[in-house]
Amino acid sequence: MKLSFYGAAREVTGSCFCIEANEKKLLIDCGMHQGQDEKDDRQLPFYAPDIDFVILTHGHIDHSGRLPLLVKNGFNGKIYAIKATCDLITIMLKDSAQIQETDAKMENKKARRAGREEVMPLYSMDDVRETLKLLVPCNYKETVELSDGIKFNFVDAGHILGSASVEIFLGKGGLTRKIVFSGDIGNINQPIIKDPEYIDAADYVVMEATYGDRNHEKNPGLILEFAKIIDEALSRGGNVIIPSFAVGRTQGLLYLIYEIKEKKLVSNPGFPVYVDSPLASEATRLYYDDLRIYGDLQTKEILEKGLNPLTYPDLTFTDLIEDSIALNYDTAPKVIISSSGMCEGGRIRHHLKHNLWKKECAVVFVGFQARGTLGRMLLDGIKKVTIFGDEIAVLATIHNFTGLSAHADKNGLLKWINSFSKKPDKVFIVHSEESICDEFVDSLNASGYSAVAPLCKSAYDLNNGELINAGIKI
Repeated sequence: MKLSFYGAAREVTGSCFCIEANEKKLLIDCGMHQGQDEKDDRQLPFYAPDIDFVILTHGHIDHSGRLPLLVKNGFNGKIYAIKATCDLITIMLKDSAQIQETDAKMENKKARRAGREEVMPLYSMDDVRETLKLLVPCNYKETVELSDGIKFNFVDAGHILGSASVEIFLGKGGLTRKIVFSGDIGNINQPIIKDPEYIDAADYVVMEATYGDRNHEKNPGLILEFAKIIDEALSRGGNVIIPSFAVGRTQGLLYLIYEIKEKKLVSNPGFPVYVDSPLASEATRLYYDDLRIYGDLQTKEILEKGLNPLTYPDLTFTDLIEDSIALNYDTAPKVIISSSGMCEGGRIRHHLKHNLWKKECAVVFVGFQARGTLGRMLLDGIKKVTIFGDEIAVLATIHNFTGLSAHADKNGLLKWINSFSKKPDKVFIVHSEESICDEFVDSLNASGYSAVAPLCKSAYDLNNGELINAGIKI
């Protein structure tokens, strides 16, 4: 029995892990690298036809984005995920393929002019269609037997709709091992989503630590503060620009803005809100369809009254490019929610270009910003940025609402790991910047755990927990 780390090892993105047991190879996630972690994802660090199964913890691209590449390279097994995740990646992987094909087309236009060799997209829409055929929708707490001596079940991770931790049970002869993969652990008291469920036993745990060095703001008046930022910016005649991940964060924001409007927390509750992301539009429709199954109690109570907290009279979804462009020439004060969440691509960069230099505007960050991203630079106080070749002064007010994050903070992570009735034999810390990995590992070891932050391509023997391949530092 062996556990290998192929991504999110001393980095935040690219989640990918492999278990080898009973002559089978099982992947947990197969994600893309993003932000400063971004690297050439074309070369998988293993032979794709050798993989027998994939378990997917949730739909975000840093966990699912290389699945079509896996299929393109010869994988033909089943991909197991919660039903809501299967629904979401149907649109997310198609969106990703479109980006790959568009980027390759633009790059090849430049390559032909420069006499360089043309590039191929990472994968195509056809690869996505083949990938979607392999999906197997599952339910939480449903035991799935993959093969003799290998079974698993999903536990609600409370991160986004359909997100899960995974309990994997291995057995051969008289030897049994239980390995838990946390997936992305959710923040408590999120809009729409249930709180994470806790697990009480495991021999080994692979655990994320995105916010392993800090706690979120514990501000009971968070919604009032959020409303105040909106009210002040709109009263100044400015716009409120919110970079947001299309899946998860956008829907949580729509719920909060619904509450602000319902409770009349601003001087003009009829202020216009635009969701400028075709992917977010599709994801919001899927969210609404699945809320009765996966939503929290408060959301279900709203739905039972015949109301929809994800749509209201002053909310507009701008799917067409023409409508997106028009937003930046409309002088009416408004809230614009757009992706990508870290400002690395997508329509949000256009909105930042048109609004960052206006002191009456506000930019509100509601999620993690990885090192090297435009979002992180803005949070760190940069005074000028370059967007689409133009130098832009940063005069808008910049706000960071970590309390709206979909990730657990340090206390939330500790609560999750401390829920195990007996300390696991070893805890592997992943999905975190290197310095944060080290800090969280030290924190766990000081509390009596045996914790490590593995390197990429490192491998451990699950019979005894010993390191068998040191891996490489990226």
